[in-house]
Amino acid sequence: MRILVIGKEGRLQSHANPEVYAKHTYTYVPLGTPDEEILAAGGDADIIVVDAIGKVSGKVIDGMPNLKMIHSEGVGYQGVDVKAATRRGIAVCNCKGMNSSAVAEQALLLMLGCVKHVIHDDREFRQGRQIQVKEAYFLTGLKELADCQVGLIGLGDIGQATARLLGAFGCRVVYTSRHRRSEELEKALGVSYMPMDELLASSDIVSLHVAVAPETVHMADDAFFEKMKAGSYLINTSRGELVDTDALGRAILSGKIAGAGLDCVDGEPVTADNAIFRQKEEVLDKIVFSCHIGGITTSSMKRGYTMIWDDISKVENGEKPGHICNREVLGND
Repeated sequence: MRILVIGKEGRLQSHANPEVYAKHTYTYVPLGTPDEEILAAGGDADIIVVDAIGKVSGKVIDGMPNLKMIHSEGVGYQGVDVKAATRRGIAVCNCKGMNSSAVAEQALLLMLGCVKHVIHDDREFRQGRQIQVKEAYFLTGLKELADCQVGLIGLGDIGQATARLLGAFGCRVVYTSRHRRSEELEKALGVSYMPMDELLASSDIVSLHVAVAPETVHMADDAFFEKMKAGSYLINTSRGELVDTDALGRAILSGKIAGAGLDCVDGEPVTADNAIFRQKEEVLDKIVFSCHIGGITTSSMKRGYTMIWDDISKVENGEKPGHICNREVLGND
């Protein structure tokens, strides 16, 4: 089979059995390649494997007569025109669950980084101000994570994994989602349901765990931050598009919230001209950043690429892949 990879060359091969990899033919195009160039390079491919932040337009899908499956290299697939794929009976697949434990760990890292003032303290220490910082904390104190109510927006695979870790710290964990989960699951996770506004008003930390959709783009806007508890923190390990960068800056600058922990920022891949760097230094000093690496662990990569290769094998054998996102529309049970 011919496989078109939209993304970084080498990743698919490095996570494959060499004998299995050698059975297929590959074409690689980088992220951001125009549709016409994608079709010219790999228009005859049977399968597309696309970076989780990559795009597969309806034009590309309609221009590939042999296409049978589009597979995200991660969990996200918002750049894929799912309607166009479904119209042609093409399965859109992702690696759901591959990185839930890894991203949950990253969320905890950012939470701890915020409440323990890690960025500030590291900078002060390097300037020889250890004792001054320590003496200041004798007066102001430092929070323990156990002192915090953590509000999870979304309780999917990653939200659930985050709740389990928070339970070990002794936090009170609340959540909101489009549909309330079962009492059995709430009890197992040790979480309580709250409507969104109540969660925002009462939580010391608010952590985003929802997918990008028209209704969630910039959900963290001025109105959202205004509803948050004074002095609280925002954590985002999902997608940068969920947070309005300028609104976040205003909320921190005004003192409404104390800061944020961000594994992702609107406008990825982030370059020097990103809107986040137009924020004032007093805003940036209160944000803990990581490079959207929450899901990129050795174990999560192994899980994810195992899913991809399993689905490639199924398509090769004329079977339906096992990780279909547009399953209901395709009529799969």
